[in-house]
Amino acid sequence: MDDAVATIGQELGVSRWVVVDQERINQFADVTMDHQWIHVDVDKAKAESPYGATIAHGFLTLSLIPGVSKDNYRIENAKMGINYGLNKVRFLSAVTAGSRIRVRSYLADAVPVGDSTVNLTVRHTVEIDGAEKPAAVAELIARFIF
Repeated sequence: MDDAVATIGQELGVSRWVVVDQERINQFADVTMDHQWIHVDVDKAKAESPYGATIAHGFLTLSLIPGVSKDNYRIENAKMGINYGLNKVRFLSAVTAGSRIRVRSYLADAVPVGDSTVNLTVRHTVEIDGAEKPAAVAELIARFIF
């Protein structure tokens, strides 16, 4: 926990690139029951969308953060870690089907909760390959028990 507190304000790492393809978008639509045409109708999106293609759900982009950011940092010696919540989420740019994204992570805060537990607030920026603006910025809080 002392190491976490000492790391506040530092970049934790940058993940590998991950492709957000139409198959992943369709699977997410099925799981969440969100089949809005902007996500799943390739022909209509190409013709009518301001993006010229289907786009990933914002919550799909958000849901990829925990898995992709595992490239960025590891919490050693923890018995378990759980998602505790979110402070702030902003979706800044659409992720078009076929785009590559990666996650850049910074430790925003580390708050001890008792003797063997710490809440880490990590600011994740989801970057889109070739785009100036990120897809999303989210502050996730994870609770680690040691």
